[in-house]
Amino acid sequence: MHSQNPFLDEFAKLTQTAMGLAQTAGEEAKTAFRAQADRIAAELDLVRRDDFEALKADLAALRAEVAELKAKKSPAPKAAPKDAKSAE
Repeated sequence: MHSQNPFLDEFAKLTQTAMGLAQTAGEEAKTAFRAQADRIAAELDLVRRDDFEALKADLAALRAEVAELKAKKSPAPKAAPKDAKSAE
C-alpha cells in the first residue's frame, strides 16, 4: 500500500512557495537598484555610453575636417613694414 505523508506534502509546497518568493524578491531588488542607479546618474548629469561614443565620432570627424581645411588654406600675404623709414 502506498500512502502520502501530509507533512512532507505540505513541506514541499511551503518550500516551493518560499523559493518563488525569494526569486520574486530578488527580481524586485534588482529593479529597485537599477532605478536608484538611473536616478543617481541623472542627478549627476552623467552621459550614457552610446551618447558619448556618438559625440566622440562627431568630434573626430570635425577635427579631420578642420585639418583638411587648414591644409588647403593658402599662406597669408606678408604685411608691409609699419615704419617706412626703417625699411630704407
